Amino acid sequence: MAAHRRSHRKPKQRPLAGSAARTAASLALAGAATATSATGAGAAPAEPRPTVTQVQSQVDRLYHDAEVATEKYNGAKEKEAAATKAVDALADEAARRTDRLNTARHALGSLATAQYRTGVLDPAVQLALSSDPDSYLERAASLDRAADRQTGMLTGIRRQISRLARVKARADQETEVLAARRAELREHRSRIRSKLADARELLDTLTAEQRAAYERSADARHGGGPAHADRSTARGRITAPNARAAQAVDFAYGAIGKPYVWGATGPSAFDCSGLTQAAWKAAGVGLPRTTYTQINAGQRVPRSELAPGDLVFFYSGISHVGLYIGGGQMIHAPRPGAPVRVAPIDQMPFAGATRVA
Repeated sequence: MAAHRRSHRKPKQRPLAGSAARTAASLALAGAATATSATGAGAAPAEPRPTVTQVQSQVDRLYHDAEVATEKYNGAKEKEAAATKAVDALADEAARRTDRLNTARHALGSLATAQYRTGVLDPAVQLALSSDPDSYLERAASLDRAADRQTGMLTGIRRQISRLARVKARADQETEVLAARRAELREHRSRIRSKLADARELLDTLTAEQRAAYERSADARHGGGPAHADRSTARGRITAPNARAAQAVDFAYGAIGKPYVWGATGPSAFDCSGLTQAAWKAAGVGLPRTTYTQINAGQRVPRSELAPGDLVFFYSGISHVGLYIGGGQMIHAPRPGAPVRVAPIDQMPFAGATRVA
């Protein structure tokens, strides 16, 4: 009888955590409240599953938040690299200055040792005792020159010590900056991973049929499917304004189908700004790393004057970018799970465009 009862128990479901749990709870709140009023205070209402549309909305928001954090991560990564370079350069400079200081100290020590070995008497006494005054005067002039040289060496050593101290102080400051940059990197990395984990947990609440419907909808909204199936035909219709733009577009076409990976700049995976940076790098043009710096890397152009190779940006925070290829289409790296593809530029809130060359 006990076994019979256990066979009718519902299987345990993995509870949601973090913001995913809060999201699912908020989606179910209205339905739960209605069920409670209908069944009475003593009944335990079943928690309704969020609809595909609700999950889609929340997952899209989480992916967008993750992309915002990714661009901040990319910017922090660029600053971290610059801080590392500065610390390394200062360490090299400090090592060189330390070597020069040690060489100067050794030379000064050798001179002092030589003077000690010759002995030092009062010059008047030495002159009085000398049997050859002319020879003595020559030696005295040499000693004066040695003394002047010693004074100069001491002055130089004091100057080198002061400069070395300044270099070490700058190195300490840059090391603190580097530590702050690395902490910033960890923060953005943690935020990205949290948003993506929450998105996966929400998707796990869907049935297989609902998940397939969501994926079809996401593909349609991000330009998947037939929109990028025939690369050669689409590429043949493109007339780039110059050779460099043509090279950038050609690179982007070659990246179609490669996965989106946050922080990636190729060659096997890309995030959105990593793709545009790599495309223009292939054309011999260096772009900054992030969406919000790439938008200022060229001449702004209105949407009505877009040409293949232009960078097109989206959302008020300039958190997404694609490479325009003409005909209202772009190539972009959309989000995790959605590889590099062709998509219409009107699928997201348009924020501006930049012509690189």
